[in-house]
Amino acid sequence: MADKGKMDQAKGKAKEAVGKVTGDDRMKTEGKMDQAKGKAKEAMTEAEKRARGVQDSLRDKHDRI
Repeated sequence: MADKGKMDQAKGKAKEAVGKVTGDDRMKTEGKMDQAKGKAKEAMTEAEKRARGVQDSLRDKHDRI
């Protein structure tokens, strides 16, 4: 999913650049939205990884008791 987030960000940057060059405000806005969506996906993936890490460490701690 992190790769998908990076793809959305790259797509968004490209759209924003095209929008700036052509003067298309809608395209610029779509590009910014795609970038935000990509960043959100990356943040979600990172939070999931951290949650799994906490869960695993708690499980390991429980197993040692």
